[in-house]
Amino acid sequence: MRLEGRVAIVTGAAQGIGRAIANKLHEEGASIAAVDLNGEGAGKVASELDGLAIHADISSEGDANRMARETLDRYGKIDVLVNAAAIVPFVSWDEVNFAYWRKIISVDLDGAYLVSRAVERPMRGAGYGRIVQIASNAFLAGTPNMGPYLAAKGGVVGLTRALATELGKYGITANAVAPGITRTEGVLGTPHAEAFDFVQSLQAIPRHALPEDIAPVVAFLASEESGWITGQVVVADAGHVRD
Repeated sequence: MRLEGRVAIVTGAAQGIGRAIANKLHEEGASIAAVDLNGEGAGKVASELDGLAIHADISSEGDANRMARETLDRYGKIDVLVNAAAIVPFVSWDEVNFAYWRKIISVDLDGAYLVSRAVERPMRGAGYGRIVQIASNAFLAGTPNMGPYLAAKGGVVGLTRALATELGKYGITANAVAPGITRTEGVLGTPHAEAFDFVQSLQAIPRHALPEDIAPVVAFLASEESGWITGQVVVADAGHVRD
């Protein structure tokens, strides 16, 4: 198991891609701190994985710092952060006002910064760390009805590169995974669900993506095996975007 003895924080762990990632990292041997705004969902995942449940809003600096503190109190270290928590909107550009813009940015970009900042100190002290952000191929494709999300995920790509530059000397890598449209509870509950067949027609692999398709990519980037890879965005979308 490539993550035996490692401690991993997974945000957005209550459902969807985050939950699949938590399951995969646990399967690979990691102890899991399952973080989510849905405290009940985080608790269920943590119970299944014999891990730690943390009810937190990643857009809150206090909650992000508490997330790191509770993980350290339980396990004594933080080896891996996977930030999968996000709001995925479906709102036409003409309906986006500043309050809505700020809501999306506060979770999808500010949250990425806050949780990364919260874990970097203990990682620096240990001389080891893996930070993996979940971006999106929507940023590359310019998907409609997702303006604030595209801006936030573009920011996540920039943040990933900045973290790689700033933290590499401490033995910390930072990478991002950019999935395509994936059959998660959140996506299936929005009009995005109507796009699966169209997107499939653009992919090289003709089927719908599942959260379990994304998790192994993250597991690799969270492992020691990826130690020579940093500042990169791995697009996991069955060849939809061939950049």
